[in-house]
Amino acid sequence: VVLERRYIAGGCTHVFKRKDYEWDVGIQYIGEVQREKGILKRLFDYITNGELKWADMGEVYDRIIIGDEHFDFVRGVKNFKEKIISYFPEEEQAIHQYVNLVFEAVRSSKNYYISKAISPFWEKLFGSYLKKPFYKFSDKTTYDVLSTLTTNEKLIKVLTGQYGDYGLPPKESSFSMHASVARHYFDGGSFPIGGSSQIVKTIDPVIESAGGTILIKAEVNKVIIENNKAIGVKMSDGKSIYAKSIVSNAGINTTFNRLLPIEIVEKHHLKEQLQKVKPSVAHVSLYIGLEGSPEDLNIPKTNLWVYPKNGDHDTCVKNYLDDLNQPFPLVYLSFPSAKDPDWSKRYPGKSTVDIITLMPYEIFDKWSDSKWMKRGEEYDSIKEKIAQRLLKILYEKLPQAKGKINCYELSTPLTTKHFVNYKNGEVYGLDHSPSRFRQPFLKPRTKIKNFYLTGQDIVTAGVGGALFSGVLTA
Repeated sequence: VVLERRYIAGGCTHVFKRKDYEWDVGIQYIGEVQREKGILKRLFDYITNGELKWADMGEVYDRIIIGDEHFDFVRGVKNFKEKIISYFPEEEQAIHQYVNLVFEAVRSSKNYYISKAISPFWEKLFGSYLKKPFYKFSDKTTYDVLSTLTTNEKLIKVLTGQYGDYGLPPKESSFSMHASVARHYFDGGSFPIGGSSQIVKTIDPVIESAGGTILIKAEVNKVIIENNKAIGVKMSDGKSIYAKSIVSNAGINTTFNRLLPIEIVEKHHLKEQLQKVKPSVAHVSLYIGLEGSPEDLNIPKTNLWVYPKNGDHDTCVKNYLDDLNQPFPLVYLSFPSAKDPDWSKRYPGKSTVDIITLMPYEIFDKWSDSKWMKRGEEYDSIKEKIAQRLLKILYEKLPQAKGKINCYELSTPLTTKHFVNYKNGEVYGLDHSPSRFRQPFLKPRTKIKNFYLTGQDIVTAGVGGALFSGVLTA
């Protein structure tokens, strides 16, 4: 049984609707589902019985925009290298070395993740052997690695132009995380046909056919533990559900701080473990509905990553956090209605745009005890200012959108907290710094018998990481 506290299943893969539109909350694009023998494609086919279908985004999946210049990330490793070399011909050797290192880092991760799933006995014998090649990459920051290949700061800024996919700029992020994302998209990007709601829609019958079910509005209050053994869960309505195995996908912070009995938390020093990891970044998302089909408005499938002209990514983030009136350190524009070939059958003559940027949770902390959609005028005023800044960027990159907007709505870190139950509205669970990958407790098996962890906190960010974590836990 899957217990979902919200009124809709699917977590970050759910959609929401307003007027004559729908928006995908957490899915912007997925890599590695183009390759029939790729692990992610095989996993999705397995859990959906092959019913989930994907639409390829085309040759250019990401466009990195720095000031007035743009750099396309194109499908296929050979094509990718040739394209980046065309922008930086003097850096050909560095670009070849970079791609080779990405593949090497990803290869080294296989045994690292296997070490998370093997028994404590075998982990004790072989764990350090399995993890050592991975640590060679994960212990270094993305910038540490790239700066050994080139001194060209613009090339580094371009190659790390997808850092929003995992939330940390190059001088803070683990190179292993960067490599995982870069490799993930080398074969291009795809979008679920029919929108991201198709993910839970196609998984649900497979769960049902195996004798399981998904319950919504089913909030777990506490895990029931007797003699250090998990035997069930106590629901917020007072009822209890018992099972042989209990698996938490609620995130490490929520699980340790809210779902486990305090005496168990103290017994296993779980709060001390949480001190060793940090929550990932928070964000705002602007959901926009336009009048006119994607074809009529000439809306691209390609994602746009917009960066300030001056400064490296880390400096831009620091300047912004010091003064939120500074330019956004990154703005990501996605066009789900253009990516989904089924969209116009469901919403003829309409289009949507999603715009995302980083936003500290602390800006909205004072409203954390208020109710969703009823947080007051000052809160709404701050949201409107942010929305107008993001709309200005949309009009710069897509001038044809001007005068076509029917509606827009901004979500804040409090919205993420409300729906996903993450304490600080963090979008990717734990941050992906080098130290995160050194934490031995981030694995499926816990010190509580029959109680397991899964989700992006024990692997890496995103749908692919969360899906693979399910394999490790199983």
